[in-house]
Amino acid sequence: MTASTPNPFTAKWSATGSNLCLGLWELTYLGQPLEIDAERKEKDMGTYAIYSFIFPDDDVFAEGLHEDEWIDANLDWLTHLFIANDIPTDEANFRFFYQAVNKQDWRCGSCGGCM
Repeated sequence: MTASTPNPFTAKWSATGSNLCLGLWELTYLGQPLEIDAERKEKDMGTYAIYSFIFPDDDVFAEGLHEDEWIDANLDWLTHLFIANDIPTDEANFRFFYQAVNKQDWRCGSCGGCM
């Protein structure tokens, strides 16, 4: 995996604005849709970032797991997902998946909608 290697995964959280909690994950690998279980599909992925609507630059409001920790914690279901979709189960792909999801991840309250 190099900095110039494009990420084969895309991740999009379907909801925007003040209704983040009503969305679901839309995931692809090389343009092919990936289906994850209903429980994961409708919840945040637990990746690391600052998820405060009011204080988006304050590390006090950071939560979630950093890339290595997240991959370790989610390796079982990720491996099953990759095998079911003929995705190579290598470190680079696990990292690419995390990075795609992390850009779209959210937390309850990160939109300010329920405040």
